Amino acid sequence: MVENEVIEELRNIVGAEDVLTSEMQTRLYGYDASLFRAKPDCVVLPDSTEEVSRVVALAHRRRIPLIARGAGTNLSGGSVPSAGGIVLQFSRMNRILDIDTENQRVVVEPGVVTLDLKNVLAKYGCVYQPDPASEKVATMGGNFGENSGGPHCLKYGVTSNHVLGAEAVLSNGQIIQVGGKALDMPGYDLTGLLVGSEGTLGIVTKMILRIMPKGEAVKTMMAIFNTLEDGGNTVSAIIADGIVPATLEMLDNLTIKAVEEAFHVGFPLDAAAVLLIEIDGLRDGMERLTERIIEICRRNNVREVKAAKDEAERAKLWAGRKGAFGAIGKLRPNYLVCDGTVPRTELPAVLAGVMEIGKKYNLPIANVFHAGDGNLHPLILFDERDRDELARVHRAGMEILKLCADHGGAISGEHGVGTEKKEALSFVLGPLDIAAMKTVKQAFDPEGILNPEKIFMN
Repeated sequence: MVENEVIEELRNIVGAEDVLTSEMQTRLYGYDASLFRAKPDCVVLPDSTEEVSRVVALAHRRRIPLIARGAGTNLSGGSVPSAGGIVLQFSRMNRILDIDTENQRVVVEPGVVTLDLKNVLAKYGCVYQPDPASEKVATMGGNFGENSGGPHCLKYGVTSNHVLGAEAVLSNGQIIQVGGKALDMPGYDLTGLLVGSEGTLGIVTKMILRIMPKGEAVKTMMAIFNTLEDGGNTVSAIIADGIVPATLEMLDNLTIKAVEEAFHVGFPLDAAAVLLIEIDGLRDGMERLTERIIEICRRNNVREVKAAKDEAERAKLWAGRKGAFGAIGKLRPNYLVCDGTVPRTELPAVLAGVMEIGKKYNLPIANVFHAGDGNLHPLILFDERDRDELARVHRAGMEILKLCADHGGAISGEHGVGTEKKEALSFVLGPLDIAAMKTVKQAFDPEGILNPEKIFMN
C-alpha cells in the first residue's frame, strides 16, 4: 500500500492532476491485453526524464513496486501491476525530439505511438521498419520493452535491430545514456540488454532509432491454398530459393472468415489458408522477382495468386491482416494469443499439433502468423465466464508453447514472457541459464522494484 505521505510527494513531483488514485482510475490501469488483472495503488503521469527519475528514486527509497506502462496492448501480462505499487504511465511523454534524415536517425520519447511516428517520417520519405499489428495504438516504449516485431521483421528485423541507443532511468533513479547515433559504441552492449527486458532492468525515457529511405517500389500478392501444409511448404520454398520478401504472413480458414466478415477485403471464404507476400526495393527487377515467387507457389499447389493492382488494394489487404485480432474478437467473448516461434520447416507439423491441442481441450483455435520467420499466433477462443473453459485455455496455451519448444523453437517471438509464460521459460532455458539472467536482474535492480513478478518463477 502506498501511503498518503508518498502520494503527496508524487503530487509535488508531477502535479496533483497527474497522480491518479481513485478506485475507477486505478482499475483502468490494472490490466492489459492478456488474461491477467491486478490493481496499482496509484498511477503517475510524468512529463520529463527528470520527473521519472525523481519518482523512481522515491519508489526506491520506499521499496515500492514500479511498473512502466504505455498503451497497455501487451499480450503476456507484462504491464499488469502484479504486486501493486506505482504505475508510471507515459502518455504525456509522446514527443518526437529529433528527425535526422541525413544520418537516418530519429529520437523519440516512449509515449510516441508507433503509427504516428511512421506517418510523420513518411513526410520526409523515410520509414521506421518494425510494424507490430497493434501499431495504431502501441507505443515505442512498449515496443522497446518487448522487442516487438511485426510483418516486416522477416526482412528488416525486430525492434532491437533498429534501436541504436537510449536514455534510461535505473532502479535508484539515476539516469544513464547507452549507445548513441554512431555505430559500434565501445563497452558492453547495454542497449541490447535493455531492449526486450520488459521493464525489469530500467525505464527508457528516450530512444535513438534507425530509419531508412522509403523503397522505390512495393508489390503485394495474396496466394490462396487448399491446405495449410501447402502454404507452409511455400514459405520454406521461397526462402530456400534465396528470396527474402519483406513479409510472408499467413491466415487460416477461421481467421479468413472472421476478417472477411469484418473488413470485406476479398479473402476467399473456402480457402484453407491465404499467404500475403510482399516484396519491396528497387523497381528494376521487381516483376522478374514476382514471377519467380508465383512459380514457386505453383510448384507448391497454390490455387491462385492475386497481385494488388494499386495502393488502395494493397492497403485493403493489410487492413485485413492487421485487423485480424480485432476481427477474431467477434467470434467469442475472449481469446488467448499464444506467441511461439519455430524453424520455418517445422511450421506444418506444429500447426497440425496446434489443431490437435484444440481438439483435445474442445477449444476453437484461429491461426494468424508471421510465417516467414516461423512466429505463430494461435488464438484460443473462449468465454472467461466459464471457469472450466478458462482453465482448459491456460493448459492448452502452455501445451502449445511446449510444442514449439519441442520442435526447436522458442516460447515468444515478440510478446515477451511477462506473467503468462514464466512457467514456460524452463521449456527453452536450463536452471543455470535462468540463474544467470536473475544475476543480471539483481545487478540492475537489487531491491526488485522494477516490474516485479515478471519473467521468472519465484
